[in-house]
Amino acid sequence: MSMIGEYLRVTAAELDRTIQNPQWALDLAEEIQDAEDVSKPTPAETRHFSTYKTWDLLRFLLSRAGFPVDVIHGEEPFTEEEWGYGAPKYLRAERVRLAAEALRTTSYDQLIAGADPAELTRAEVYPLGWDEPESLAWARSWYDGLTRFFEAAADTDDAMLVWLD
Repeated sequence: MSMIGEYLRVTAAELDRTIQNPQWALDLAEEIQDAEDVSKPTPAETRHFSTYKTWDLLRFLLSRAGFPVDVIHGEEPFTEEEWGYGAPKYLRAERVRLAAEALRTTSYDQLIAGADPAELTRAEVYPLGWDEPESLAWARSWYDGLTRFFEAAADTDDAMLVWLD
């Protein structure tokens, strides 16, 4: 079984409803995921985004860079119920805007500059297997997609639900 980083863009009204009724939010997330699995929108058009198994590598690199927002785990809990691996959290719209700006101004090349695959292995970064120097390039397309996803959410003043599934 894999651990996958998951995101859902929500409006202010949807975030309020999520906080009041987390089960409604889980149902909404599943409904949107199912619909978008069929329609295949771009990261800028989608309401659901996944960083696949790159979430922990991105966590490690963003933390190492002193990133100002926890875009990998979210920041504020809204339920204790698990949505896969742990409880989901959210980012308010202002934190999404800050994250979008930081993602836009931090290239993937900047994130991996000076990173050593052996350092990832020592830190037990999921999913392991960091033996080759080119392994750091693996998450580039997901990082680029995450950046476009956050930029689109910031443009529409959306909040974000974040969880590992």
